[in-house]
Amino acid sequence: MSRSALRGVLLGAAGVVLLVVIWEVYKALGPSGGVVVGGLTVLPRTTDIAMPHVWDMAASFGQAVQGNKGKTVFGAVLEASGFSLGIAAVGWVVGVVVGLLLAILMQRFRTAESAVLPWIVLSQTVPLIAIAPLVKRWGSQIEIGAFSWEDWMSVAVIASYLAFFPVSVGALRGLNSPDRIHVELFRTYSVGWWRTLFRLRLPASVPYLLPALRLAAANAVIGTVVAEVSIGLRGGIGRMIIEFAQQASGDPARTWAPIFGAIVVGLIAAGFIGLIGLVLRRFRRGEVPA
Repeated sequence: MSRSALRGVLLGAAGVVLLVVIWEVYKALGPSGGVVVGGLTVLPRTTDIAMPHVWDMAASFGQAVQGNKGKTVFGAVLEASGFSLGIAAVGWVVGVVVGLLLAILMQRFRTAESAVLPWIVLSQTVPLIAIAPLVKRWGSQIEIGAFSWEDWMSVAVIASYLAFFPVSVGALRGLNSPDRIHVELFRTYSVGWWRTLFRLRLPASVPYLLPALRLAAANAVIGTVVAEVSIGLRGGIGRMIIEFAQQASGDPARTWAPIFGAIVVGLIAAGFIGLIGLVLRRFRRGEVPA
């Protein structure tokens, strides 16, 4: 492991330890009713229901799941996290493909950019919780031979809906980033648009595209969790959060188990984008925020 990678791991571990210390210190010293300023609660209550101890949260992973003999909370959260991660991965792939195709179309035709880009931006203003049930309803009406639409596909569509936006915008910036002199050089040698795309524009877009891919991965995970709740898809981490939250009064520490599972899913998604960055490191002259 390189020194920079080791430093990143140590800083990450130190951040987690600091968060745990802050949590326990506030729980020990903060008011039970929370900090209220002007009638508005700005810091949470410190009761065991609102803020269980960190060690109680950790211990809850070893407890048995009600109604499922032989399975612990850790096993259930691991299974649900894997289920949600798979759906988020499908949504991310679809979103990346759609975003790249839209970016290439807008870069190729200025008219397409003027016509499509405002709609891409406008699409992200629609509340996610409102369109998820609509996507499920529309999908259930699709019948192509023996093919039948399943609920997890609706969740994947929602995930891709959130993922395509940063990719399309970031890729468009990247495709337009080559210096004019380099573009003119390719034209001088009569290089066609497609070869210019693959030899010049796509490599130049990597510093812009990688941050967009990270944001798309995070959006895909968020979209998956929210859509699982809105659609009511069982088996995923989103539905488990709701189910465990209903048991909060009896075991408040267990409520946090699926939340940690969702965090792990997000970290895995971010780590995957990091691996892509290592593969494309020869093109990373300096990343630009998406």
